[in-house]
Amino acid sequence: MTDETAKNTAADIRSAAAELVTVRDWLRFAVSNFSAAGLVYGHGSTNALDEAAYLILATLKLPIDAIDPWLDARLTSAERNQVADIITRRIETRRPASYLTGEAWIGPYRFHVDERVIIPRSFIGELLVGGFDGLFEAGQPVTRILDLCTGSGCLAILLADSFADAKIVGADISERALEVAEINVAAHQLADRVALVRSDLFSALQGERFDLIISNPPYVSSSSVAAFPSEYAAEPELAHAGGEDGLSLVRRILDEAGAHLTDGGTLVVEIGLRREELEACYRDVAFQWLDTELSEGEVFMLSKEQLPC
Repeated sequence: MTDETAKNTAADIRSAAAELVTVRDWLRFAVSNFSAAGLVYGHGSTNALDEAAYLILATLKLPIDAIDPWLDARLTSAERNQVADIITRRIETRRPASYLTGEAWIGPYRFHVDERVIIPRSFIGELLVGGFDGLFEAGQPVTRILDLCTGSGCLAILLADSFADAKIVGADISERALEVAEINVAAHQLADRVALVRSDLFSALQGERFDLIISNPPYVSSSSVAAFPSEYAAEPELAHAGGEDGLSLVRRILDEAGAHLTDGGTLVVEIGLRREELEACYRDVAFQWLDTELSEGEVFMLSKEQLPC
């Protein structure tokens, strides 16, 4: 879409505010305009309908889990202008929806987000909301946990909820990301259990050991980062850039994690769609893949004893 076309679309949206009366009207209108604009999704929604529903509900301060109860609700003039504004900004700026609303969700958990952090969308988060059922033997102690590349702190917070007796360390190289993580830790009242540390992977954690290390590190290849659409380019490049093949940080984690795991400790890492490349690099490692409802072969688990030598 050209700048001129975007301006015309924005003008059409603002002028429509007087004619579109119900939530149903605005939902249809938003989907049509999002589709015409060629927006890119993947930051909490995968299509124009879900994106439009979320933005409308969030703007109207309604529960975001279902739009059906509100479809025939009539909007006030002020509400119509608010919805028109957020639809316009989504098209004009190409910013992900979560940056426009200032929030992101993993299951029932709400997190503050802004341009200092990548928008949470981890399959490890999906596993944690599910309780990591069956992944740890009964009686196996998990009292110290590391969330490496913590970003917004979302996974550290989910870990604290999943492991009620554990102390959590959230580590990230980005000071700006840790500022956002601090906001989220405070909002979830977990400052006494979640410590945040600035660290280039394990560099500031020498001598520390953990029963569980999880990581959703940058794993996008250099060529893919260079070809990002505007929505993904709006996020911090540091949070995506995984080197030439996307596995630079993953290899470092595999090489260094053993020194930071207790005996019998566990490493869980998300790597996106890089299973074949990873297994080709580590042919002697028996990766256990943790599939979720939404993913297959994107998260692996290894015990300390299974790590490459």
